[in-house]
Amino acid sequence: MHFNHYGGEAALLSTDLINLDRPVTRQQVRQLLQTYRVADPECSTIQAGAIGEWARELARCFDATDLAQQCAVINDLLSTAASKPYISLHDGHPHLHYRALDDDVVARVRAITISGLAYLVCFAGGHRLGRCARPGCRRAYVDTSRNGRRQYCCVRCANTSAVSRHRRRARSHCSPE
Repeated sequence: MHFNHYGGEAALLSTDLINLDRPVTRQQVRQLLQTYRVADPECSTIQAGAIGEWARELARCFDATDLAQQCAVINDLLSTAASKPYISLHDGHPHLHYRALDDDVVARVRAITISGLAYLVCFAGGHRLGRCARPGCRRAYVDTSRNGRRQYCCVRCANTSAVSRHRRRARSHCSPE
């Protein structure tokens, strides 16, 4: 599945923000925003805390039980992000910006991430937002697989779960002699 910077990559930024260790630090947020090429990623400790709180709100999109609830959560968050999209040509190619570059970093992150999740749900389906199925792991993920059947946040969790299932089956097939 191909993701562009303003849709799918913004959804991936959402998952990485959700999965940050708490409390969220300035350095974590700055590094993540730089990784996703968010313009002017500098933030204060207070702004990093606000972005961490926003990530908790974004997590509701991954915890929704059905598409209707997921859309309701996204619509609620879209209304609080007060995004004002516009087309920019600053790099010579037309592309969307969801907030003005001179807006506060928190406002820009809020607009980018919730718009990315909305884009993903509308164009790829709400089932692409998930939580890891391995017991004890609740990391959020965006399913970028071709068939859309991902269940785990990473290969390690998938392998751990498979080994656990294998061992349970092996124990159940063993009979005392």
